Amino acid sequence: MVEVFTGRTLVNKDGEFVDADEALRNKVVGIYFSAGWCPPCRDFTPILCDFYTDLVEESDPPAQFEIVFVSSDKSTEDMVEYYHDMHGDWLALPWTDEYKHELKQRYTITAVPKLVIVKENGDVITDKGRKQIRDRGLASFRSWLDAAEIFQNFKG
Repeated sequence: MVEVFTGRTLVNKDGEFVDADEALRNKVVGIYFSAGWCPPCRDFTPILCDFYTDLVEESDPPAQFEIVFVSSDKSTEDMVEYYHDMHGDWLALPWTDEYKHELKQRYTITAVPKLVIVKENGDVITDKGRKQIRDRGLASFRSWLDAAEIFQNFKG
């Protein structure tokens, strides 16, 4: 269970609230700091969508991977529009949750986009998830999974 989100409520693309403890249990988690107003974010998000789709939606069994979007948008409306228009079918921290400021501080987020890959206890596997996906594609997930030290059912 990912301690960094313990007791938090996340939201899915349908606007339904999701228990973070349940949704993130035994998974490698990518915390995606991004915003719709940011051109490099809008450039990388479709690449991340393809990566996520290949790993989670088209793998059997699905990879033990989840993304949590942490928005740097200017308003809830901006976040929801960007999330719905461009993002994959992953989870998000509600825009109104002040915890996003603590997360940005914890992971030293000074600019977006930033994809931080974390273990279940919140320790950083890499803060260069974006670069690794661009450079190595799906192979980067295998190295994250090995570093995460979780029970594995992934064969890819």
